[in-house]
Amino acid sequence: MLFFDKLPGLFASDMAIDLGTANTLVYVKGRGIILNEPSVVAYHVKDGVKRVLAVGEDAKLMLGRTPGTIEAIRPMREGVIADFDVAEEMIKHFIRKVLKRSTFSKPKVIVCVPHGATPVEKRAIRQSVLGAGARRCGLIAEPIAAAIGAGMPITDPTGNMVVDIGGGTTEVAVLSLGDIVYARSVRVGGDRMDEAIISYLRRQQNLLVGESTAERIKTTIGTARMPDDGRGTSIQVRGRDLLTGVPKETEISQAQIAEALSEPVQQICEAVMTALETTPPDLSADIVDRGVMLTGGGALLGDLDLALREQTGLSVSIADESLNCVALGTGKALEFEKQLAHAIDYDS
Repeated sequence: MLFFDKLPGLFASDMAIDLGTANTLVYVKGRGIILNEPSVVAYHVKDGVKRVLAVGEDAKLMLGRTPGTIEAIRPMREGVIADFDVAEEMIKHFIRKVLKRSTFSKPKVIVCVPHGATPVEKRAIRQSVLGAGARRCGLIAEPIAAAIGAGMPITDPTGNMVVDIGGGTTEVAVLSLGDIVYARSVRVGGDRMDEAIISYLRRQQNLLVGESTAERIKTTIGTARMPDDGRGTSIQVRGRDLLTGVPKETEISQAQIAEALSEPVQQICEAVMTALETTPPDLSADIVDRGVMLTGGGALLGDLDLALREQTGLSVSIADESLNCVALGTGKALEFEKQLAHAIDYDS
C-alpha cells in the first residue's frame, strides 16, 4: 500500500512557482526555471460563462485592446489572488505547459507569498494550486525566497537585509538564522509606478496613455533620481490628447519621469528606514557591514540603489539575477527542503 501512496511522486516533476503580480515563473526540480510568462489571462464571456482564450504572453498583447466580448485581466493584485477562478485556470495552464504530459502526474508545488498575506489570501493561493492539479502545496515567505535566490547566507547567525520590489508589493525584511526577524510588506511596486506615470502625464501633459505605454516609459527612461543635467534622455510617447480627444505624440524627458516616480520611490525608502529603526542593534551592526540587497524587477529602476544609499547611508547592491531571485530561491527551497523545512508551510 505504501508503494502506491508514493506512486504520484515517482512520476511527478515537483515545482516551485513565483506567482507574481506581473510575471509568473515556474522552477522545476533539477531543471531550473522553465517558464517565465506575464500573469495575464484573456477570456470570452458568453451567457455568464468564462472561457479562457489565452494565457501569458498571448494574453498580455490583448491588454487594453479587447472588444466588449473579451476581457484580458491580471488575476493577481498586489501579490495575492484577486480573481480566484481565473487564477486557477492560469496556474493550471502553466503547470500543464511545464509538464507537457498526461495529467496522471501530480506534482508537489511550493509557492512564494508576500509576508503580509492574510490567512484568507494564503488559503486562496493554496486552493488554486491544489485545484490546478498539485498533490501538495507549500508556501514560503517572499523575503526568504528572495534572499536565498540572491545568494545571501541567511542560515548564519548574522543580520541580512533584503528589499524585494515586485509588481504589486515591496517586501523589506531582516533575516537571521534562516528566518525572518523583521518584515514589512508595503503595497508599492512596479504597478504603482506605472499608475504614477499615467496620472502624471494626464495631469501635466493632458495626455492619456495605457498601462503598456507607461511600463515601456518606466523600463526605458525610468529613474529614481533627478538627472544631473536636470533633463536626462527623452523618448517619444503616443497617447490621446485629453483636450481635443485626438491621438498625439509628445516628448517626455527623464526628469519628468523622475518627478512622476518620486512618491512611490519615497514610500520604498521610508519602508527601508522603518525596518532599520526597528531592527535589533546587534543585527543593525551586521547590516552596516553587509549592506542592503535589492531584488525583484523594481530593483532595475534607474538609480534606485543610489537613492536608497543617499537616504540610509548604507551600501546598497542589486542582486545578479534580480528578476528571477524569488523563483530561484523558491526552487532552492524545493531542492533543499529538509534544511529549510521550518520556512515552508504546508498546513495553514
